Amino acid sequence: MPRSFMLYCWMALIAITIATGPAQAGLKTLPKGESVIETPAIGAGLCVDNLFQSNMVLQRDKPISIWGWAAAGEIVTVTFDGKEQSATAAQDRTWKVTFPALPASEQPRVMIVQGKDQKLTLENILLGDVWLAGGQSNMEFPTERIDNGDLELASANFPNVRLLTIPQNVNQEPVNVFPRIEEWSDWSKQHFHKGFWEVCTPESAREFSGIAYIFARRLYMATHIPQGVINISRGGTAVETWTPIGVLRSIDTPEVKALLAGWDTKVAQWDPKVDLQQRIDRLHERIKSGKAPADAKDPTELAPGPTVDMNRPGNCFGGMFGPISGLRVKGAIWHQGYNNAFGEETTNGDMYRQILPHMIAAWREAVGDPEMAFGIISLCTDGEPQSLEKFSTGLADNGCYIREAQFQTFLDLRKAGDKNIGYASSYDLRRNWYHPQIKIPAGERIARWAMATQYGSQIHWLAPMVKEMKLEDGKIVLQIDGDAGPYNDGPIYGFSIAGDDRKFYPATAGYPMVDGKSTSHNVILLSSPMVANPKQYRFAWNRNPMANLKSTDHTDLPMPISRSDHWTMNDLYESYVGKKSQSPTSLDRQERNALNKALQAADTARLVEEAKAFIRDHESPNTHAKNKGK
Repeated sequence: MPRSFMLYCWMALIAITIATGPAQAGLKTLPKGESVIETPAIGAGLCVDNLFQSNMVLQRDKPISIWGWAAAGEIVTVTFDGKEQSATAAQDRTWKVTFPALPASEQPRVMIVQGKDQKLTLENILLGDVWLAGGQSNMEFPTERIDNGDLELASANFPNVRLLTIPQNVNQEPVNVFPRIEEWSDWSKQHFHKGFWEVCTPESAREFSGIAYIFARRLYMATHIPQGVINISRGGTAVETWTPIGVLRSIDTPEVKALLAGWDTKVAQWDPKVDLQQRIDRLHERIKSGKAPADAKDPTELAPGPTVDMNRPGNCFGGMFGPISGLRVKGAIWHQGYNNAFGEETTNGDMYRQILPHMIAAWREAVGDPEMAFGIISLCTDGEPQSLEKFSTGLADNGCYIREAQFQTFLDLRKAGDKNIGYASSYDLRRNWYHPQIKIPAGERIARWAMATQYGSQIHWLAPMVKEMKLEDGKIVLQIDGDAGPYNDGPIYGFSIAGDDRKFYPATAGYPMVDGKSTSHNVILLSSPMVANPKQYRFAWNRNPMANLKSTDHTDLPMPISRSDHWTMNDLYESYVGKKSQSPTSLDRQERNALNKALQAADTARLVEEAKAFIRDHESPNTHAKNKGK
């Protein structure tokens, strides 16, 4: 989107402000669906970028850059912490100054920006750590709507925690500005105050990202270092829209190239006039069928089309991360993945794993810190909870591969020496819909990682992981890198095993036993009467898994999703359905239905065999002899 068009849109929103009266008087009484700008992206005369406001947090221990606009040739002097820095505005009105790094401080400071005839005063500025919170709706989900959100809000009085939400915008190339705006959300049916640095209070935390608030307030409680958190999440978005388009075009894989080619074709073939006529025709069909009022008016406005689709690759990075570029920060947390699990393709996980490390590197480059801390929260739950009766159908869910790609990205970067990459599982925070409201543990877990790796807290954050697998006497033996036990001290659930036929069955999981006592809690034995010679295992391989293995050191850190096989969903289709899929990289709706039916039939057959075994094991010897003779 050309920058001139963006500024035109923002000027149109300014017109709404003028029409509805003073911004401060009208912010909370706007009609549904309308937005209002309080401060435009670039103001007339002397102004600073909207990143810099009263109540902000500036990153400690790093050079502090401040920038804005003034008349061409105007000298701008910025005073902060008793020091002055001056710059002359360029022909495009831009100016920038940089101060030396300063340590963390809870003492509020004042910044004065002085031009030829104007003076700006920014107050209540703190020096601390600035964190970014990115992703889609599960990161965006506001504190007031999470479980126990009311309790959190009752105690959300943290004067040294500051909150900023970036307004939603799209652009192929990074833009460097955003307005301060009250924005209507069709999804939540309410207005959101965006683009404002706000002191954390019950009121300001109410509509702010629940996970990001929990994360920031825990870090401040632990460190007493001021925390600023910037929410750049947007519901319904995919990983590729948060990655610069130039970076995406440099990824030389069939999956990414196909994704970009599809979008390029979609954009090139878009004809707004043809689209308008098609919308008119559809309306007329609805009127004829009685599904629309007879007096419904034909649409007349041309739609912008795929060019400004929020999921066009690169668009959210350009429109929402672009304005943050150049700001010094401490790190970022990331919670996303749902939209990348859609579609017929069975290579979604491969593509996600190809893109995510590049996205992380691009974010780090944009803030000028190749070692910026980055914490991944795994894909949320969705759908009916897994049970022993309905154990196998989760094998056909793309979400498992997305969750695996997130964990493997963490492992890959960590193995390569990245000391600032983090990971926290969330699959045990179960709900049967895609917005599980159990956000407090998710925020606390990723804060646990940050406290341990960024602030030196002597706390445990790494969940137990499989270190080695062996095959012994009809069993799979897993060596875990730490003690692990089930949540309820009962049976271990969530493992499945398969033989050469590539058919998975629930595994009986337990510890090695000697004289009725377990000898180790970091060795897990897997077996099943349905699998005589197991070769591969999977753990937590379901969108809403019944897996219950966690660390045993008084933490609630669940063992992440894992597997030993490299079988694709197309391989499983062939094994369960008995024929090859039409494409090696996708399953159409008919094929997915066939796979799901085959998985359900496998569950039924297993349950029948288990019932027969139970009867055999519990009938009397005489009955067993009689039945054997029949």
